[in-house]
Amino acid sequence: MATKTKKSKSEITVEQKLRALYRLQLIDSAIDKLRTVRGELPLEVEDLKDEIEGLETRSNNLQSELDELENKLSERKNSIIDSNEMIKKYEAQQKNVRNNREFDSISKEIEYQTLEIQLSEKRMKEFEAQIVQKKEVLGVAVEALNERKKDLEHKESELNDIVKETEKEEKALLKASNEAASQIEDRLLKAYQRIRESLKNGLAVVPVERGSSGGSFIKIPPQRQLDIAARKKIISDEHSGRILVDAELAEEENEALKNITQKAIIA
Repeated sequence: MATKTKKSKSEITVEQKLRALYRLQLIDSAIDKLRTVRGELPLEVEDLKDEIEGLETRSNNLQSELDELENKLSERKNSIIDSNEMIKKYEAQQKNVRNNREFDSISKEIEYQTLEIQLSEKRMKEFEAQIVQKKEVLGVAVEALNERKKDLEHKESELNDIVKETEKEEKALLKASNEAASQIEDRLLKAYQRIRESLKNGLAVVPVERGSSGGSFIKIPPQRQLDIAARKKIISDEHSGRILVDAELAEEENEALKNITQKAIIA
């Protein structure tokens, strides 16, 4: 028994091409609508992630600067302790000096250590003031970071809910879109994609409605309407460049798409 061979794209009739094009348009428009429901949420989520990354970097840098200041403060405290011990040591040595020269030499050491203590105390006050200021700035940064994390959690939850609600339908539509595109020859598919990308509403294939191309008030001549209804050649709107199909074909494909989406929701 002979097996049926699948028709190549070049063997498909003009009507089949028009149906595939309009079906693809309906499917892509349905996908656009689903993604419009998400609105700006995906972009808001990405912006929040970028902002959080920046705030985390800032907070980490501020914490590093704070740690460095606290280490310097600690070093100065230890320096004062060391200097005080040295002073006690020198004062004990002064009691056993044998001449004025030794006494003066030790006195200079005591004076030097005293100056070191004064310098350390001055630096400690500076570090303490900087630490207070740095902690305030860090606190503001951490608070902003926590707020943005809460915002992100809320936005991601909202986005996930929307995606979950439309996931089955979108998968079914994407599959149908690929199937419809596979039936269209490359030249027509590229033309469809080019027209679609050039128009704000993404409508590259539209039906004739009340004697005008869909979404337009410009009338199509009667003979041209008959040619469109005959489905013998691909006809484009002279003004917008959109590919035109007749209302009956459009209605039939609309019904077919409803079946696809209903099955996806039920599944």
